Amino acid sequence: MGEIPPASDYSSALVEGPWRHELVPANGARFHVALAGPERARERPSGPPLVVLLHGFPQFWWAWRHQVEALATAGYRVAAMDLRGTGASDKPPTGYDTPTRTRDVAGVVRSLGHDRAVVVGHGTGGAVAWAMSTLQPAVTCAVAALSSPHPAHVHATVRQLLTPRALQLLAFAQVPTFPERGLRDGDLLERVLALGAATPFASDDVDLYRTVMRIPFAAHTAMESLRWTVRSTPRPDGRRYLAAVRRAVPVPALQLHGSADGLLRRERADVDAAAFARDLRYEVVDGAGHFLPEEAPDDVNRVLLDWLARVAPL
Repeated sequence: MGEIPPASDYSSALVEGPWRHELVPANGARFHVALAGPERARERPSGPPLVVLLHGFPQFWWAWRHQVEALATAGYRVAAMDLRGTGASDKPPTGYDTPTRTRDVAGVVRSLGHDRAVVVGHGTGGAVAWAMSTLQPAVTCAVAALSSPHPAHVHATVRQLLTPRALQLLAFAQVPTFPERGLRDGDLLERVLALGAATPFASDDVDLYRTVMRIPFAAHTAMESLRWTVRSTPRPDGRRYLAAVRRAVPVPALQLHGSADGLLRRERADVDAAAFARDLRYEVVDGAGHFLPEEAPDDVNRVLLDWLARVAPL
């Protein structure tokens, strides 16, 4: 029987680079953010808002490393956040539903000294970004979702949006204990990355994601967010959430997908966003897979900066 790998310390998520790490209080917990750009928000009303970057499963803030540097260099204040239960953020036993996560993000925005922010999310973080527009409209001035269809699922169901292997993964996530073991001690993390990506991840990147997943409780809390997306459907909290996200998106929205995404079917990915977002920009990145911020950083940076120039001009 193989030896069980040792647990990691939260500091393994504090990767050094052209950013600074802060732990900020929000919504009764403590959240890690990697910050870059101006130290303070500009005072003039027309100044740029904060840009908050939300990672997806099974990653942490570091998935946005290419965008943090590019957006900061352009003059934006950027905060790549470890969502509840991931990386160096707190891992409380509850709160892995999307509405609670939107309150987390809103609290982080305010803790960083801003009234409003552009919220950009990838994958499951994209679902949080979409929800920010209707659940936290007071702090959200625009949203961008990468590899993340609008969560209303009115014109396209989950079965129509996910590939067969992604549906198998979502079903496996509902099983107790075994998915956590696969993430922490097995090869589940590597298989998810390989399934979604059009080109293989570098071994060093996979090793880092695996190391951070071995922070105590991280594997369990990562799975809890996936479980909520399925188990909430028949419950009152899930029905309230769906009713909220089925309201019109009142802010500008950007949606990006990779043409070679192994988890999402591109052909219907934009139908609900087109129905609910009044101001929607939708683009497909040719040849890229699910993990756009890492697979196609130059394309993502180009589109984000062009879109931000309109919705959050410097």
